[in-house]
Amino acid sequence: VQLVESGGGLVQAGGSLRLSCTASGFTRRNYAIGWFRQAPGKKREGISCWRSNDGATYYAASVRGRFTISRDNVKNTVDLHMERVLPEDTGVYYCAAAWAYSNSEAAYDYWGQGTQVTVSA
Repeated sequence: VQLVESGGGLVQAGGSLRLSCTASGFTRRNYAIGWFRQAPGKKREGISCWRSNDGATYYAASVRGRFTISRDNVKNTVDLHMERVLPEDTGVYYCAAAWAYSNSEAAYDYWGQGTQVTVSA
């Protein structure tokens, strides 16, 4: 499985940004895509995940109501739509793939290289 993130950059607080995860190489129909982020000096945290078979989603409390995860069937990506971003949303964002639906980093075997998101105050 290969994963590539795109869409990171600099955004002002209160603004919006869309991250995309292009994933390929799945050998099973049922899998999960998770978005994780690592802020400077902090541990990596799971912020959202999406399940392929039914589109179930999960959001961490820190992003619930502001971020939306969805699949774009035209682009064949799983996107993270970030709205009303805050300076504390700054970090490196990773997408990852797992065979089990989980918000735990331990469940994910495949990772992208990460994309930087910086939110200015």
